[in-house]
Amino acid sequence: METYTSYSDQELISLFISGSDGAFKEIYLRYDKLLYLYAYHKLGNKEEARDMVHDVFAWMLNNREKLDLKTTLSGYLYKSVLNKIFNLFKHRQILKKYADAGNHYIDIESAETDFLIREKDVAAMIEKEIQAMPPRMREIYELKRNKHLSAKEIALQLDIAESTVTTQMKRAMKHLKLKLGLLVYLVFIIHP
Repeated sequence: METYTSYSDQELISLFISGSDGAFKEIYLRYDKLLYLYAYHKLGNKEEARDMVHDVFAWMLNNREKLDLKTTLSGYLYKSVLNKIFNLFKHRQILKKYADAGNHYIDIESAETDFLIREKDVAAMIEKEIQAMPPRMREIYELKRNKHLSAKEIALQLDIAESTVTTQMKRAMKHLKLKLGLLVYLVFIIHP
């Protein structure tokens, strides 16, 4: 029985596409746990994380002849899991179209329009959660986020204590993190 542990990812994917089930098994053993941890970290749900990873490997196995990697094997696998996560959000109908295109970009190739559509959906989810904030919290958050005012400037404009502004901003960020999950929250914070 041939062992594939010493093969590079590129060699494994080439052997897998050529029909080697042993190469697939090595790819699975090499990435299954890592992808599961990645998905679990994003979703916080063990069953959903396991399903995401299983679906990616099942698709690979059933479509090996269509597999045409434009990136590294690990990059492909992680991006596939991330796409599954976005599909899950969409399936739950949490996401809606975002009117202001281009506000929240993730570093991807411009040719990947399907991913850009998902990105707009994530932005819509973010906007929905901002609109769901209590009115005063939303007002303070939008002044900080959209007009880039300092806590002191917001306090003067709204005639409230600066500590109130700071407290409301902390609550707003906690609200977004809780409602959106860490992945979407970080994307939103990093790419305003």
